[in-house]
Amino acid sequence: MDHLKAITIKFLASLALLYMILGMFYGMSFGNVFLITLTLGVVSYLIGDLFILPRTNNSIATAADFGLSLFVIWVMSMALTTGANLFMMSFIAAVGITIIEYFFHKLMDSEIIEEEENRLNTPPRNMQYQTEASEELNDVEEDEQNSKKE
Repeated sequence: MDHLKAITIKFLASLALLYMILGMFYGMSFGNVFLITLTLGVVSYLIGDLFILPRTNNSIATAADFGLSLFVIWVMSMALTTGANLFMMSFIAAVGITIIEYFFHKLMDSEIIEEEENRLNTPPRNMQYQTEASEELNDVEEDEQNSKKE
């Protein structure tokens, strides 16, 4: 699975969830939800999925994505709309995104990250090493004793 397919899956799942939460429950327009989803998808894919996840584990990457989602959704909803309780709306949406991210990280770990590690860690071919031994590696004292006997 390549990066384009992964980011498409992430975008569509996030768009559906954010439209249900932000659009249906809080009355945000589809254009604003689309813009928030696009921004959040690109930023969290680059930071959370390609930078944090390969270096840590799923739990840490999911926690980082929660904080990132909460911040991006809250700041963008303040800039795009007016409402009374934007932080609670952003918090609920970030919890939903975090649940999606947990399962998406499992998909990323099994599909994208393992493929890249296998590609980078491929051993070189036709590298057959052999050990060479000779009589010159004998102990010097044995050689001296043999020469005295003769």
